[in-house]
This record gives sequence, structure tokens and C-alpha cells, in this order.
Amino acid sequence: MRPKIILLTLHLFSSAFSARSLSMPTKDSPSRRAVINKVAAASLAVVTGSGVNMRAAFAVPEILMTQGGIKYAILKPSKEKGVPLKGDIVAIEYTGYLIDGTIFDASHAEGKKNALMFEVGGNAVVDGINEMVMNMGVGEKVQAIIPADKAFGDKGLCLENGECLIKPKSTLVYDVFLKRSAIPPP
Repeated sequence: MRPKIILLTLHLFSSAFSARSLSMPTKDSPSRRAVINKVAAASLAVVTGSGVNMRAAFAVPEILMTQGGIKYAILKPSKEKGVPLKGDIVAIEYTGYLIDGTIFDASHAEGKKNALMFEVGGNAVVDGINEMVMNMGVGEKVQAIIPADKAFGDKGLCLENGECLIKPKSTLVYDVFLKRSAIPPP
């Protein structure tokens, strides 16, 4: 019985932190302490046998998965139907995080414009972003967990001196907002 409780608690922590805590905090977002308190209370409820609706207790968005294995949560749904196809030109706003929450890149970083425009399926972005965008509607915002093989892989993003911004085999987290999608002219 004890291993199940530990695994459930670890799952609760990972669920509570995976989609919410890595995004930029807002005045309405709960503090990490509040999330930890909820996890502890829910774990105690499980141990004592009281019924608790875990999804309702944490307001955790549903975790979805693309066919290629990228896990993601929809933070803001799209109001439009249809998704970009390979070859379409899209504009996204994004923030890229290391798994510890450190921001390594963002479309709103100093010296950058508000959006990144690229051809879907091209090599302007990592494969995981291409795949994620092909599953989004215009106006949708997601938080995606990009495995290393769909990001910077075994090489990471390193300088010649060996210093790495993104270490080899790193899983990354991206907040992605699809601003626009257009079919390129013939």
C-alpha cells in the first residue's frame, strides 16, 4: 500500500507543477506553497480514505499527447477551426524553459520582435515546435514538454569551449501561442 501512496503523491506533485508552475506567475496564479499544501492535503485524504476529486482540487488542465509523443496542456483554447499544415507560414510567441524552470529563450526577449515567423515543417525551429504547431489552432496557447529527441538531442546547444546553454539530452518546456497562420502564395 505504501508504494502506491508515494507514487500517487509524486504524480500529484508532477501534475500540479508540470502545467502551471513553469508558466510565468500572475497575480491570480497560486503560490508554490499553496500548491504544495493542496498536494499534502489531497495525499492525506487518499491515505485516510476520504474521496477527493484530484482534478477539481488542483484545477489541473488535461494533459494531452501528440502522435509523436509530445505532452501538452491547453492553456487557452482556439476559437478557430483548422490547424496549420506543412508549408504554411505561422507566427508564434513562445517562451522556452529548461526543466528546472530557467528561461533559455523567448520571443519577447530583449532585441527580439513580438513573434517568430517560420514555415511549418522547415528547420527554423526544433522538430517538437513544428509538431506542436501542427496540432494548434490560431489563438491557442499551450504548454508543451518537448523530449530531447525532438529538441536539441544528443548535442544540446553548446559552445566550442564546452559550455552549454542547453545540455545534451535535455527535455524542454515551451509555452507556445499561435498568433497567425497563412498559406504561402504560390
